Amino acid sequence: MITSEALSDSAHPAVRRRAEELTAAEQTALGKARAIFAYVRDGIRFGFPPEWDRVKASETLEHGRGYCNTKATVFHALCRAAGVSSRVHTGLIDLRIMKGIFPSVFFPFLPPAGGHSWMEIEIDGEWRPIDSYINDRPFYEGAVERLRTAGGATGFSVSRAGGPSSCEFNFGEIGFVHMGAVVEDHGVWEDFAQYMACPRYISLRSWQRWAYPLLARMGNRNVDAIRGTR
Repeated sequence: MITSEALSDSAHPAVRRRAEELTAAEQTALGKARAIFAYVRDGIRFGFPPEWDRVKASETLEHGRGYCNTKATVFHALCRAAGVSSRVHTGLIDLRIMKGIFPSVFFPFLPPAGGHSWMEIEIDGEWRPIDSYINDRPFYEGAVERLRTAGGATGFSVSRAGGPSSCEFNFGEIGFVHMGAVVEDHGVWEDFAQYMACPRYISLRSWQRWAYPLLARMGNRNVDAIRGTR
């Protein structure tokens, strides 16, 4: 059961109101999920909020910016508020996926892998994975071009190491966006806060918490430049 301490605070008035607006014309779980996907992908631009992972869905709606973990949190909350069965799947991701976004000087001080999450949605009794909402379309298109120019399979918040990438609504049939860089599976959770409380979650060290706001600002400037909004 999701509690009041959940990050996916689906009972929050702002979350409930947004879910109702997005799904009012939809009758099926698939239709509702598609409508929520479009909003989370483009209405919540890719980027880094002032805090790290411990950001509630209602706060992400206010920020209008998020990355894999905070976007999964808000996607999950909107699904729950709309009556769509969903859950958060977590693991570790190769942090080289952030090359070209975080300044290269930081990488020697980062672990090789970090916490990551994506969504699973229940459609016709089957849990289906989806992560192509993580990058908003303008950023995704710029990132794909940067990756093509740079060469390689992973970077700029895109990984093609496991096959084609995509920013379209799909359950992997035409491609994921981050899944090719996932290096360890940590299972499914009813809320990302539960994962944060488990021993497998990698917390930021004190100096990393201190440095994060600077890293976030630099990363957001680079993301905006790739998107073409700077």
